[in-house]
Amino acid sequence: MSVLVGLIVMLGMLVVVPMGLRLVGDPGLDRIRRLWPCFAVPGAVSLWLPRGSAATALALFYALGTALLAAHAPRRVARTRSLRPAEIALLTALATPSVAALALVAERSGHDLFGFGPGILALTVPHFHFAGFAAALVAGLVCRAGNDGAAGRFAALSVPLGTLLVLGGYFVGDRAELAGAVVLTAGMWTVALLTWRTARAGDRDRATRVLLAVSAAVLVATMALALSWALGEATGLPHPTLTWMAATHGLGNALGFALCSLLAWRRLHDRAPSQEGRTA
Repeated sequence: MSVLVGLIVMLGMLVVVPMGLRLVGDPGLDRIRRLWPCFAVPGAVSLWLPRGSAATALALFYALGTALLAAHAPRRVARTRSLRPAEIALLTALATPSVAALALVAERSGHDLFGFGPGILALTVPHFHFAGFAAALVAGLVCRAGNDGAAGRFAALSVPLGTLLVLGGYFVGDRAELAGAVVLTAGMWTVALLTWRTARAGDRDRATRVLLAVSAAVLVATMALALSWALGEATGLPHPTLTWMAATHGLGNALGFALCSLLAWRRLHDRAPSQEGRTA
């Protein structure tokens, strides 16, 4: 695993996932969020060890944490009895880190998984932290904030669907992966549009507006790169290399989209109670 990919994955494990869990607004996740460092820190350490039994054992700790997170999804459905678009996106966010963790365990052990070698598995880990967890979470948040408007519903449904199609494309072939990239890009560009509208709302403070605007702008660029890569893989047209994609699409999604988005939504989340108190 390259240094850059390792740093991006660490950001996802140690910052993005626990910050995102807080934004779901589910008290049932509080215990998992408090325990998360017990799983994420060993997982992060595993990234920097040579492939082998020690790295695999530490990666398994992280896989256990993501399994607990995924197991919360059906319990949440049973409790809320809701499958509205925003809820589907949030449930997808809870499930996708387990896909990343499965790839991590296989990659750290040095073994293939479903015919994919360690190189592809190493890139699958950040993909399902950011194009999986962060993307689905933010799509759910923008949908929920917009009271399930048409654009919000489209974003909340197309991001999970696109993520699923991209995953299926790993097994079916490049053209199926391209179809997933098209759906995912359409959903994420809709997220960018809704994020931009949120940034322009008159009651936002300057820092929140900047964070939202940056995340929207970066998302447009990074998803254009993802679409060009998938198109090139499916058709043979010139397209960026995986190394270039990690340095542009991957880094941009991690810092410019996911981190900026979650910081902005945390500011909005933290500000809401004080606003309600002043209104009351």
